[in-house]
Amino acid sequence: MEIGVTLLVLAGFFFALYGWGRRKDPRMLRNGVFLTIGVSALALLGLIVLASVVPFAWTLVIAAMFLVPVAVLILSIALIANGVVMLRHEGRRLGNLLSLISGVLILVVPAILFGLFSLSRIPYPLNIVAASIGFFIVFIIAYYSLAFVSFAFYSIVYGRMSRKVHPSAIIVLGSGLINGAVSPLLRSRLDRALQIYGATAAEDTGRPIVVPSGGQGSDESRPEGQAMAEYLLEQGADPADVYPEEKSRTTWENIRFSESIISRADRMDECVVVTNNYHVLRAASLTRRAGINATVVGSPTARYFVPSAFIREFIAIIVQYRWLNGIACSPLIIAAALWLVLSL
Repeated sequence: MEIGVTLLVLAGFFFALYGWGRRKDPRMLRNGVFLTIGVSALALLGLIVLASVVPFAWTLVIAAMFLVPVAVLILSIALIANGVVMLRHEGRRLGNLLSLISGVLILVVPAILFGLFSLSRIPYPLNIVAASIGFFIVFIIAYYSLAFVSFAFYSIVYGRMSRKVHPSAIIVLGSGLINGAVSPLLRSRLDRALQIYGATAAEDTGRPIVVPSGGQGSDESRPEGQAMAEYLLEQGADPADVYPEEKSRTTWENIRFSESIISRADRMDECVVVTNNYHVLRAASLTRRAGINATVVGSPTARYFVPSAFIREFIAIIVQYRWLNGIACSPLIIAAALWLVLSL
C-alpha cells in the first residue's frame, strides 16, 4: 500500500509541475519530462491496483515481459525497412539513413552488451573493466531512451494543443527544393500557412504578412524562400503580404532572420510559425530561445518520413542542449567509475 501512495504522490507532483510549466510556457522541453514521469507513475499505480483486484494480473505482466525481445526485434526490422523506403524516396543522405542505422543498432547493442557481460570469466581485472563498460552503456542507453520517449510524447501532445491564432505575421520554415521547385513536404507547410492566412484575412483584424524563410543549399539552384514565395503568390496570396527571407541555412537562422523582417514591418504582436508536425516542438523551443511571442503549428507529413524525422529532431535537441545532457549524464558516469574503482 505504501508504494501505491508513493506513486500517487509522485504522479501528482509531476503533473503539478507539468501544469505549472505548460501555463508558464508550453514550449519548454522540460514539460515533456514532467508529463512522461507523471504518466509512467500513474500507469505503474494502475498495474498495482489491477493486481490487487485481479489475482493473475502480475502473471500477465510477467508473461508480457517475455514478449519484450520480440517487440524489440519487430521494432528493429520496422526501422530498417523504413530506412530502405527513405533511401528510395528521399535519396542517400545521412539524415535519410537514421531509421536504418537505429534499427541496426537495436540489434547490435544487445549483442555487444551480452559479449561484455560474458567476459566475467576472463582474468581479473579485465573482467571488472568489461562489466563497468557494459553498465556504462546500459546507463547511457536508459537515459537517452527515456529522453527520446519524453521528447516524442511531448511533441505529439504539443502538436495537438488547441490554439486560437490571430497572427500579425506567419513564418513558414523552409525545406529542401526538388529541381528548384517546392517539394511535397514543403508544399504541406505552405498550404497550412495559406489556410491560416486566409482565415485571418477574413476577420476584421487585418491580413497577416507571410515570411517564407529559406536560403540556398549547396544542391539547390535558387533560395528556398524565393520558390516558396512564388508558390504563395500562385495560390492567391497578396504580393504586398509576402516578405521572402532568402539567407538562412538552419532553423535557428530561419527564425532569427524572419524575426528581423517582421520587426521592420512592425508585425511582432503575435507570430505563427508553420512547419511539419515532427518539427513543431524543436521549432517552438527555438522561438522561446529567441524571445519571440510565437505559436508553432504543424502540417501533415508522409508516414514513411516520420521515424527518421523524429530521430533527427531528437539528435538536434541533444546537440542543442549538449551541456545540460552532459551534466545530467555525469552521475551515471560517476556511478560506473566508482563501481569500477571499488571493484578493483
